[in-house]
Amino acid sequence: MTADISSIDIRRAADLIRSAKNTIALTGAGISTPSGIPDFRSAGSGLWERYDPMEVASILAFRYNPERFYEWMRPMADLMLKAEPNPAHVALAQLEETGHLNGLITQNIDGLHQRAGSKQVVEIHGHFRQATCISCYRSYPTEHMLIDFAESGRIPRCEECQGILKPDAVLFGEQLPADAVRTAKQWIRNCDLFLALGSSLEVVPVAYFPMEALNSGADLLIFNNTPTYVDERASVVFRQDVAESLPQLVTEVLSE
Repeated sequence: MTADISSIDIRRAADLIRSAKNTIALTGAGISTPSGIPDFRSAGSGLWERYDPMEVASILAFRYNPERFYEWMRPMADLMLKAEPNPAHVALAQLEETGHLNGLITQNIDGLHQRAGSKQVVEIHGHFRQATCISCYRSYPTEHMLIDFAESGRIPRCEECQGILKPDAVLFGEQLPADAVRTAKQWIRNCDLFLALGSSLEVVPVAYFPMEALNSGADLLIFNNTPTYVDERASVVFRQDVAESLPQLVTEVLSE
């Protein structure tokens, strides 16, 4: 059972958001777990408790054994197709719509932020809306392809050369999208408030983003079920379910 959300913490965080001129948020897998998408590290439910990431979700593993990647990916594809934005996604979209959030950096590939209404989104780990042939590099939208794969298990292949299609999500061993990193770094340098939500802050280089914001003079709010390395530098830490704490905070922000 999670602890009750402190009204003092809510008011303090709301004051920081209302007074900030440039607020940036970072989200990780924990913001989508209330939507039914498992994260990677949580005890008892994390995906890496059952799979070695370097054996199923690295670019090297994909090239040598794409079938195993897709075998691992099939239940995830089904979950992403069924998932709906939860109150935390909606709350971030409300902050943006009301001028209290200037940009959102996400480690997630599920597209739930955009479906909730967020517009200024940088997908630092790519996404599943498109796939690229590893043989001829043609690109394809994945909407119908993902549905077919989730239902049949057939590995998506290029219509031209029959090469295997790789989703445009970043696997271990791949570089992050350069444009996404460039935009994220610029946002972080210019922000005066940084929100880290649902991220264990263990995957580099994204794990360094909150510290970079702090070093640029920004305040920090953290929403995560477990401790992070930067908690002691945060103005407020919310240890409760982000789908409960963030909507309460946004309600407080918009009440004045």
